[in-house]
Amino acid sequence: MADAVKRIWPDAKLTIGPPIETGFYYDFDIDHHFSDEDLARLETLMGEIVAADLPFKEQEITREQAIDYFQKRNEPYKVELAQAIPEGERITLHSHGEFTDLCRGGHCKTTGEIKAFKLLSVAGAYWRGDSKNKMLQRIYGTAFPDKKALAEFVKQREEAEKRDHRKLGKELGLVGFHHWAPGEAFWLPRGTTLYNTLAEFMRKLLLGPGGYQEVKSPLLFNKQLFETSGHWEQYGDNMFKLVSEEQEVGLKPMNCPGHALIYQMGLHSYRDLPLRFHEQTMLHRNEASGTLSGLTRVRAFAQDDAHIYLRQDQIEQEITDLLALVAKVYKIFGFEYQMELSTRNPEKFIGDVEKWNQAEAALARALDKNQITYKVAPNEAAFYGPKIDIQVTDAIGRKWQCATIQLDYIQAERFDLTYVGEDNARHRPVVIHRAIFGSFERFIAMLIEHYAGAFPTWLAPVQARAVVVSEKQEEFAKGVAATLQARGIRADLDLSNDKLGAKIRRAQLEKIPYMLVVGDKEVAAGTVAPRQRDGKQLDPMTVEALADRLSEEARLPL
Repeated sequence: MADAVKRIWPDAKLTIGPPIETGFYYDFDIDHHFSDEDLARLETLMGEIVAADLPFKEQEITREQAIDYFQKRNEPYKVELAQAIPEGERITLHSHGEFTDLCRGGHCKTTGEIKAFKLLSVAGAYWRGDSKNKMLQRIYGTAFPDKKALAEFVKQREEAEKRDHRKLGKELGLVGFHHWAPGEAFWLPRGTTLYNTLAEFMRKLLLGPGGYQEVKSPLLFNKQLFETSGHWEQYGDNMFKLVSEEQEVGLKPMNCPGHALIYQMGLHSYRDLPLRFHEQTMLHRNEASGTLSGLTRVRAFAQDDAHIYLRQDQIEQEITDLLALVAKVYKIFGFEYQMELSTRNPEKFIGDVEKWNQAEAALARALDKNQITYKVAPNEAAFYGPKIDIQVTDAIGRKWQCATIQLDYIQAERFDLTYVGEDNARHRPVVIHRAIFGSFERFIAMLIEHYAGAFPTWLAPVQARAVVVSEKQEEFAKGVAATLQARGIRADLDLSNDKLGAKIRRAQLEKIPYMLVVGDKEVAAGTVAPRQRDGKQLDPMTVEALADRLSEEARLPL
């Protein structure tokens, strides 16, 4: 692909072009703005390069030779990359035809072995991922061993585009965005209903029988809090900071420091533990503008967050209970998932290594005890402790990181948290950080795409709509809607002058589970004619019978 770009635009500067999970990309510094027509043109030229069956050739050179080679060819990014290669590391150039790149390899023997590929999209990307650097143009592509596999990928991608939460969120009146608030969602009335339904679902699952207590902590804290927790040093670049009355303050990116202060506000006995604090307030993280993406990568969000303070001997059972909670919740939504154990990053952690090893071993024991298959993800832990990350697979096979269970021996020490043990001495609790949905924003994005906007009745923002044949039935239809609303069902009316078919079509496009057709016959009989979202027509029934049916379907699936 880079060869084809350089053939058409010789002044383009090459940067990096790595493989990724869904294919590959290459970043270019170029004044020309790539279009869909350019991608088609590049694909054609790439096909010609493949057809030429050019052999790939490797050449090992020194660091100085690499720097000299790319300086002569006016490739400043390649020079920078070559300069960053440690002294003594093997350096190779790879060539096919007249094109040469700085590359580790390996490759096919010839370009002719490439059987199926496609260029997918163009995006902006900062050099080295730093917003202080120049914005480059990134071309994404993919390749497969045969055309059938490529066709399956393209089909899945087309289905994903139909389900894109940014597209459906706008069409269904759920969520909006504005350039004056980048990375922050505007929840429209229906989207707010969806958000609140999920929030209430989680509250009812956790509070009372679940053993959790809901709390609310401030959004803005003095920097001393984050220095104590370690966030100011380890996470400061991702925080929104400001100065107020000559004091440095920051918007909280996580709830854990505030919950530590709440824990400090009381005296705790070993009998009180586990102590479980749940919070759903807003968090802010200063994500780079180039990484923002709909609801999946935002700057303002809320989590179904909790912090659990417990004794050492309670860890295994608590982790077991949390794994069961994850299984219960994700079964409700029909999600499959895999688990990863993320371990310490030697270059980014706080605390004692022995405590880290102890925490990693505790999580591994809990997973093994529950006979859960998992992968180890080295260096992916949070800076304060290892974690179990849940990778969820949606309806069309894409993976999302949602739930997380993190074990932390560090925060209790930094905040000097204690409880009174059975021996009347002070002991240090352990902290579990956990979220089941993860962020509401990302989880809702995933739900929109998973269900393609056709939510189950309990989750649908509008659960039923009364549709009149003519204005003569309006009063009866208003009574139908009022009866359903009085039973807690989210029902509305379509009293427009459109034809009945158009009203039904509109309700179907809005993915409303039930359309209640009201004509003269229904008014005379005191019934409604329910029609389901999939087009299935139900037998006429009384409004009370319908209310009973919808009440059952609308109940939170706890």
